[in-house]
Amino acid sequence: MKHVAILGCVGIPANYGGYETLAQNLVEGKQREDIQYVVYCSSKAYSVKMKEYHGARLVYCPFKANGWQSPIYDALTYVHAYFTCDTIVTLSSMGSFVVPLLRIFGKRRIIANYDGMELHRDKWGLLPRIVIRISQKCTSWFASYHIADNDAIAPILKESYGVESKIIEYGGDNAFPVKDDIVLRSKYNLEPQSYYFNVARIEPENNIDKILSAFEKLSDKQLVLVGNWQKNDYAKDLYQRYSNTANIKLFNPIYAPDEINLLRSNCKVYIHPHSVGGTNPSLVEAMSLGLPIITFDVIFNRTTTENKALYFKTADALRETILTLRDEQVSAVGNSMLEIARRRYRWATIIAKYEELY
Repeated sequence: MKHVAILGCVGIPANYGGYETLAQNLVEGKQREDIQYVVYCSSKAYSVKMKEYHGARLVYCPFKANGWQSPIYDALTYVHAYFTCDTIVTLSSMGSFVVPLLRIFGKRRIIANYDGMELHRDKWGLLPRIVIRISQKCTSWFASYHIADNDAIAPILKESYGVESKIIEYGGDNAFPVKDDIVLRSKYNLEPQSYYFNVARIEPENNIDKILSAFEKLSDKQLVLVGNWQKNDYAKDLYQRYSNTANIKLFNPIYAPDEINLLRSNCKVYIHPHSVGGTNPSLVEAMSLGLPIITFDVIFNRTTTENKALYFKTADALRETILTLRDEQVSAVGNSMLEIARRRYRWATIIAKYEELY
């Protein structure tokens, strides 16, 4: 039996996060019976602490997985995993500073999946950027394998840290269509195929302000956004400015899969505004539903969608795209996204690649 630790995420069962979704699907879709997963979870995030989840053992650490407690959380889980597991899959580099000390007691196979664009997130100040840079450098020294979740990330890791990466993306077929016009109308006051939709963290690099600015001038087009509107000043300011705009609906986080998939499945177009990161989970989930995609024009999103989506860089460009969008174009883009997703973003394929590394 091979014991595989997954650390560096908040834990499972997952809510929004991409790393949490990855961990959950690796566990739920396990293909080899000789793998025993151990998943590390933040006790701060779970009021109900299960001991097991789909056969995986859950170990809780009494610190938050994000914010200033992140290095402590990651370091403690690293230490525990190092002495109890054969292979470590780390989804965060923040605890890697303990690895040189741990190597005194022997080597472990470490598989590192780290976001090559983390340093570009606007929310980080100078000190966090320095810590992230050092942590990722340390990870690059001691990991046995390096995973890039997007072809465009691999060159960044090569240039920054001198490592060769294996490309393993994310699956999106955990998203499922929900068709319930009665609930859609009664609960959300929405008509099927009548609105544009996005679900995201409300952060500057996700360009939510550009979407809202565009739709402020598209009074005959309905926009629905789901996100954490009270998380930071950027989000609060946007909510205060746009929450009373007639054609814009701003919903707080929705964690129930049936509910979020109901809203996704029935939209006319999915708008994906993320500008940093690699293969974004919410994007490939929308593609797996066959949704037409308008996405922010950066190489990561173009790589994910194989240049077959629609793209924008500014609020004016987004508005112009929507104004000139034809029904046949909507259908063609949706069909292209579904074909790509079925070919590249199936969890069975992603899981097999991870288990091959183990």
